[in-house]
Amino acid sequence: MPPRRTFGRTWWGRAWVDALEQRAKLDPNRLPRGRTYARKGTVSELHVAAGDVRARVRGSRPQPYKVTITMRTFTDGEWDTLLGVVGTQLGHAAALLDGELPGALAEQAREAGADLLPGPGDLRPRCSCPDSANPCKHVAAVYYLVADEVDRDPFTLFLLRGRPRADVLAELRARRTPARGEKPKLPKRVDEGLTPRAAYARRPGAIPALPPPPRVAGPPATLDLDPPPGTGWTAAALSGLAADAASLARDLLTGGVTATELTFEEDLARRAAARSGAEAAALATAAGVPERDLTRWAEAWREAGRGGLAALRETWQPGPGPLAEAQAVLAEAGLPGTPKVWRNRLTQGELQLRYGRDARWYRFIRAGTEWHLDGPPSASPVDLAY
Repeated sequence: MPPRRTFGRTWWGRAWVDALEQRAKLDPNRLPRGRTYARKGTVSELHVAAGDVRARVRGSRPQPYKVTITMRTFTDGEWDTLLGVVGTQLGHAAALLDGELPGALAEQAREAGADLLPGPGDLRPRCSCPDSANPCKHVAAVYYLVADEVDRDPFTLFLLRGRPRADVLAELRARRTPARGEKPKLPKRVDEGLTPRAAYARRPGAIPALPPPPRVAGPPATLDLDPPPGTGWTAAALSGLAADAASLARDLLTGGVTATELTFEEDLARRAAARSGAEAAALATAAGVPERDLTRWAEAWREAGRGGLAALRETWQPGPGPLAEAQAVLAEAGLPGTPKVWRNRLTQGELQLRYGRDARWYRFIRAGTEWHLDGPPSASPVDLAY
């Protein structure tokens, strides 16, 4: 079975999807069905213009539904703010002129009040279907397909805010080129700081907010020499422990699971997930666990953490409601074969959906005689069936 269709291959395409799912304040219960519709190829005639997206989406009726999405365009003041942010660093302007969108630019523009990505109230959709929900599944499908347009051309974000690529680049070039008779602007004088007397004379201000935790823990320092032979330690082993400690520290900062809350098997899977094949094999030997088992545990942990590991290793008997819902979803998906139910698992052909004790569904795909977790979980089986 081919892997599930994803949206956002570039960082700017993923940023569009993240903004939809986290910052735009859209109904989170409506978006998963829209993703399913987008994956099924129901969207056609997608067209993006200044502040406007139009498309047709096939539904339950013979004629496709008409979808129009209006995005709030920037005022002249907001455009001036955005282009001013671009002009503060030569790298930003150079990247845009080369057709790239720097990640730092998007973040700085948001902080300055000219966010290229959609926020609360920025998106105003209309659909000809009878569903009064906002967004309906047809509009949500178009939202996700816009990520493909952003992947192809990051200037789509500028277009949705009101200006096409040619206008933005022309303005950038005009700002970089002084007018006839005008002297080039000299760089501002560098701030040389304060004298000790002036520093001590200043009244203390508010403590600035801490920066967000890093996306991943940083690498540990490299040890030049191994510890004394009598200790039984090596520089590589100590570096591995230091890397694991850094990862745990980051989890504490983000409010994640701490090592003290994990079982032996969970902590072993977590550590193996962050190691290469040879290192994971050595870990399996030291822990007395078959290497094949630990490899699968690590794979599940990388995909979905402790919930994924539990879905791989445990079976239990839930109530009939969730399984009946999943059966209906698989029937609607039109997959070959008849769904087979056993405890918390629903199998149809090469696809298996498992219902976890955390009330989330996990998608598994058969590889030979084994089942492998395929991606993060979902609260609804609809998002995992296609």
